Amino acid sequence: MPKSAKSKAEKMFATTQNKDSRVVKEKEKRQQDRADHQTTLRALRLAKEADEKKAVEQTDSKIPATQSKTKSRLPKSRRPLS
Repeated sequence: MPKSAKSKAEKMFATTQNKDSRVVKEKEKRQQDRADHQTTLRALRLAKEADEKKAVEQTDSKIPATQSKTKSRLPKSRRPLS
């Protein structure tokens, strides 16, 4: 006995629904993977910035406060009194 048009349509509809749900799941998975990747990159960037800041602070702490970073170009006799 041949299948009715209604049963064929229901079968096609179910197949389409399954395909749509798979596509949506794949899309959500890709979005989640991208968000995870961005989170990882952000964490690495922040760690690198913290390390660089720490290194700068360590080099700055090695320079005595009385020693200036740049030398005055004026001779000692012409420098302002301080």
